[in-house]
Amino acid sequence: MPQQTSLITLLCLGFVLAFLFGMLAQRFRLSPLAGYLLAGIVAGPFTPGFVGDQNLAAQLAEVGVILLMFGVGLHFSLKDLMQVRRVAVPGALVRIVLMTALGFGVGRLFGWDDGTGIVFGLSLSVASTVVLLRTLEDHQLLDSRLGQVTIGWVVVEDIAMVLALVLLPPLADSLHGEQATPLLPVIFKTLLKIGLFVAFMLVVGRRVIPWILERVAGTGSRELFTLCVLAIAMGVAFGAAAMFGVSFALGAFFAGMLLNESEFSHKAASDSLPLRDAFAVLFFVSVGMLFDPSILIEHPLQVLMTFVMIVVVKWVVVWASLRILGERPGDATLAASSLAQIGEFSFIVIGLAVSLKMMQPDVRDLVLAGALLSIVVNPFLVAPLVGRIKRRRQLTDTDTPSPMSDLVDHTIVIGYGRVGHELVRLLRERGVPVALIEEDMDRVIQARGNGIPAVRGNAVLPQVLGRARPEAAKLAILAIPRALEGGEVITQLRKLNPDITVMARAHSEAEVKHLLAHGADAAVLAERELAHSLTDMVMATPPYRALRTE
Repeated sequence: MPQQTSLITLLCLGFVLAFLFGMLAQRFRLSPLAGYLLAGIVAGPFTPGFVGDQNLAAQLAEVGVILLMFGVGLHFSLKDLMQVRRVAVPGALVRIVLMTALGFGVGRLFGWDDGTGIVFGLSLSVASTVVLLRTLEDHQLLDSRLGQVTIGWVVVEDIAMVLALVLLPPLADSLHGEQATPLLPVIFKTLLKIGLFVAFMLVVGRRVIPWILERVAGTGSRELFTLCVLAIAMGVAFGAAAMFGVSFALGAFFAGMLLNESEFSHKAASDSLPLRDAFAVLFFVSVGMLFDPSILIEHPLQVLMTFVMIVVVKWVVVWASLRILGERPGDATLAASSLAQIGEFSFIVIGLAVSLKMMQPDVRDLVLAGALLSIVVNPFLVAPLVGRIKRRRQLTDTDTPSPMSDLVDHTIVIGYGRVGHELVRLLRERGVPVALIEEDMDRVIQARGNGIPAVRGNAVLPQVLGRARPEAAKLAILAIPRALEGGEVITQLRKLNPDITVMARAHSEAEVKHLLAHGADAAVLAERELAHSLTDMVMATPPYRALRTE
């Protein structure tokens, strides 16, 4: 009996091609997102060779959208947004309005209908959060004032796009219905449904979701906790669509927002991250499969105009907005360059528009071509500006409460999870100077609030590790539970300071060997140390105390 393997084939080839092209993009210091899109183009029907099942790809992409939006909600911080609301909110809204209006005008110029022009401009108005975060992290700007402004800017854009996804279906009905219905009642009805859903989530979801997570976490099963997080993300998304008629995206976004308020938010984020990343990659691959490269030859002027709108026009709008709002010229220039690209939300918007018959496939190809070109060009726009500004103003992490330039003979702790948090506390109680490296922004903020010098970023990157002054440190402790990454960190530490003592955390004998082979002076097997501690406690109890003294 023949087996139907189209899904397996698509998954295997999709991941393999995404990995190969992602590595190629990384090699050329581009965003891996460009590689994933190229992988989709290779697997698509418009290029020779293997052709993936587009129907299956679209369904997998829908799962990717849900998990992508869940991740956006999980990392959404209203507190961070409020700190830069004076700049981010008006700037982002002005850009969305101007770009949408410009897209409408371009649509009229090319003879498109009104709906196509509006969606075209809307899709070009929003920058890619993935590309922006990668750019800021590579140049150590995540925690600077510039990083806060640009992240706040894209958060406002993301929220606006969530609302746009909800409003597009009624707009499509109004614009393309055989008997056009009045637009305002349709929008009012849609906003009423959104309001009911939001009220339900704030009243019921805010209580129920943390309660469920607490009960599941109490079982001690990591598998059940991960399944619970995914069930909440998918279940709320489906329930939002089934009960309130709102989009999967909005439901997943709110599920992430409510989880963000829970004390288990960090665990939920870390446990769901691998699956979110995997399906997000499939989402970008599926988008690439829809792209017809022939548009670059058949309509080069339209592609060029789209690219100019994304890179040049958006740059001018952002720069002018930031200057009017009081930002310095250098910061405005760098922010405008980092936001001169489009990405995931643009793909989601145009995908929905095509499915609603609001946009023709050739217009979608224009947006995809502009996205790919802008993602490729963006690093080359930003890198020279960062170097120039840093040389001129010595732009550094000005938000760090305790400068690391004064640290000498200190201990570098990498990771501020449960183990790292307790380790840092004990070391400081004993008077050991500590410098912390952590990827999660919330944990970095928490550490700095406690007066701990902290660097945000991945310690594998030399520029991140170098900010903790390893050349002046006596000791480094890897409190992260990832041995393969830990081995790379140890290699970097040895290059920067051959005499530093390195201790690491492991979860198996194989991990211990791996860490020691990469230069660790000691590797602690957590389960073994726990067994020793429990044995010491047992031998200290009255029934066995005599045996201990013999």
